[in-house]
Amino acid sequence: MRMGFRLLGLLLAAGSAVGAESAAYRIEIDKWRTEREARLTADGGWLTVTGLFWLKDGPNRMGSAPDADLVLPGSVPARVGVLDFRGGQTAVMLDPGVTATVEGKPVVKGQVLAPDSKDVLSLGRVTLQVIKRQDRVGVRMKDLDSKARRQFKGLRFFPVKESYRITARWVAHASPRPLPILNVLGQVNELPSPGHAEFRLNGKSLRLAPVIEEPGDQELFFIFRDQTSAKETYGAGRFLYAAMPKDGVIVLDFNKAYSPPCAFTAFATCPLPPKENRLPVRIEAGELAPPGH
Repeated sequence: MRMGFRLLGLLLAAGSAVGAESAAYRIEIDKWRTEREARLTADGGWLTVTGLFWLKDGPNRMGSAPDADLVLPGSVPARVGVLDFRGGQTAVMLDPGVTATVEGKPVVKGQVLAPDSKDVLSLGRVTLQVIKRQDRVGVRMKDLDSKARRQFKGLRFFPVKESYRITARWVAHASPRPLPILNVLGQVNELPSPGHAEFRLNGKSLRLAPVIEEPGDQELFFIFRDQTSAKETYGAGRFLYAAMPKDGVIVLDFNKAYSPPCAFTAFATCPLPPKENRLPVRIEAGELAPPGH
C-alpha cells in the first residue's frame, strides 16, 4: 500500500511538472503574440503602409492633387514639391510654404534621401521613405491614420500546441550556399543559406532551408508554405525566425509562424517561399490569415 501511495505521488508530481511547463510555454507564446500585434499596429507598422511609387528619372511631383506623380492623402497639401531622381539619388525640393522634416529636423533644399535608411520624409501624419529593390527605386508611403490601422480587429491564431515546437536536426553546409528567393515583384535575390533543418511531422520526413538576411544576424529566417496556405493561412506562405543552431540541432517553433507584410498591405515587396520550403503537410500552428485572405 505504501508503495502504491509513493507511486501515485510520483505520478502526480510528474503531472504537475508537465502542467507547469505547458503553462510557462503558453505564457511565452501569449507574450510573443502580444508583441507581434504591437509591432503590426505601431506607428510606422505595416498597417500604416498605404502606397508605393516607383520613381521616374527627373522630378516626381508630390501632393494630394490627383495629377501628382505621388498622390498623397488629403491631409497633405495639394502641392508639396518634388522628389528629384537623378543619377541614382533622390533629392527633396519643397514648394514655398511647405514644411517637412527628416529625423525631426527641417528639410534642407536639395537634401538627398538615402534608400532603405532613416532618411524618412515626414509630412505631418504621412511619411515617405525611399526604397531600392535591385534596379528599381521607389517611395513607400505610410499614413498613421490609415483605414487599415483604424479598422484592424486583431490577429487570429491556431490554438497553441507545444508539439509544434520541434527540435530538428541541423545539417550545415561547409560554407553558406546562395538560395534564390523570388519576391512579389518578380525579382530574384540570392541570399546565403548556411544549411537546412530536418524533422518529422505527421509521419513525413521534412526539411526547411533558411537564409541569413543581413551579415551578423543572430537568427535564421525561414520562408515556407504548407497545406494550410490559401486555406486557413495566408496564401503566399508564412515567415518563421529561429535561433542559430547549436550542437547539431535547431528549434523550429511553428506557434511563432506569422503572415508576411503582403497579407496586410498591397504595397509590400515580400519574398516568396523557395521550392525547397513548400511542405506537403498541414502546419496547424501560428498565425491565421487576416479576414479576406
